[in-house]
Amino acid sequence: MITNDIYGALQLLVVGMVTVFLVLIIVINLGKLLIWAVNKWAPEETVAKKAAPVAKAIESIDANTKAIIDATISQITGGKGRATKITKL
Repeated sequence: MITNDIYGALQLLVVGMVTVFLVLIIVINLGKLLIWAVNKWAPEETVAKKAAPVAKAIESIDANTKAIIDATISQITGGKGRATKITKL
């Protein structure tokens, strides 16, 4: 009687694991199909670039401090960023 229970439990375990494995394979393949279909037929979204406002010279900050701030921003952003407005706190 105990051996029948063990065999039944093992059979249920194997059937459950195979079912979960098959369902996961189906979900993965449907996800890949969806990604492929969206990349093929959906138009790519274009983002309009706005012109960055040019910073006005601020008289309250001296040229040396402004140069240090500009150099720091340039170093951190790899030359891609720039200060558009500098204000004292």
